[in-house]
Amino acid sequence: SKLMRGKNADGTFQSPFSPLKWGDAFTEGNSWHYTWSVFHDPQGLIDLMGGKDSFVMMLDSVFAVPPLFDDSYYGQVIHEIREMQIMNMGNYAHGNQPIQHMIYMYNYAGQPWKAQYWVRDVMNKMYTPTPDGYCGDEDNGQTSAWYVFSALGFYPVAPGTTQYVLGAPLFKKATLHFENGKNLVINAPENSDKNIYIESMSFNGVNYTKNYLDHNELLKGGVLDIKMGDKPNLNRGVNPEDLPYSFSVDDENFKKLVPAAKSKKK
Repeated sequence: SKLMRGKNADGTFQSPFSPLKWGDAFTEGNSWHYTWSVFHDPQGLIDLMGGKDSFVMMLDSVFAVPPLFDDSYYGQVIHEIREMQIMNMGNYAHGNQPIQHMIYMYNYAGQPWKAQYWVRDVMNKMYTPTPDGYCGDEDNGQTSAWYVFSALGFYPVAPGTTQYVLGAPLFKKATLHFENGKNLVINAPENSDKNIYIESMSFNGVNYTKNYLDHNELLKGGVLDIKMGDKPNLNRGVNPEDLPYSFSVDDENFKKLVPAAKSKKK
């Protein structure tokens, strides 16, 4: 199925399996939402799904599958389900936190422009200054924090790393004032409702192609200059060195050191 499936206590997979079933093996969500919870190793998930093309197809499918659901576990339509229906973005349930990082995972497959498109789409549709303009639960500030990070242009997909994965900024200019006295300026003067894609960017005057920013580098302060356009740049952020951290990639580097480590131990 290329989707996560719950196991029984005896180790057997639950059967029958429906990715539309809320609850049971998942908390207030379904397999379409929780499959992406491999924050530490997206490349491992990409490998399980059969490669980057297949992975991107599954990401696309979250938005393509109608907002159908199976509420048999709960015996009623819980509010998280109703919010997904109302949002009408397929099975993408932004009002329920488990899937909120999913959009940024396009970066790990070398297609950052799709993250840029969907992040802006969610900000426009799910957050509006009206009585019904909030898309769901706040839950410890997560839903608001997603917006703040995304409006700046990046998001902490795997908090155990020092990396923020790129989306695209919402504003023409934003300035962050750090406690160490340094400032980070994010310039995107061409930004508009149509210019939602990153054409190119530089950090302190140096061309920057990576799909992530490093926390420690940002704290040093400086200027991010981002050129925005109305068409995706299909050549930026596509190389292996541009992709964010994944454990299985880092583990391969570690294995190269293992023989030497064993020799020292002996």
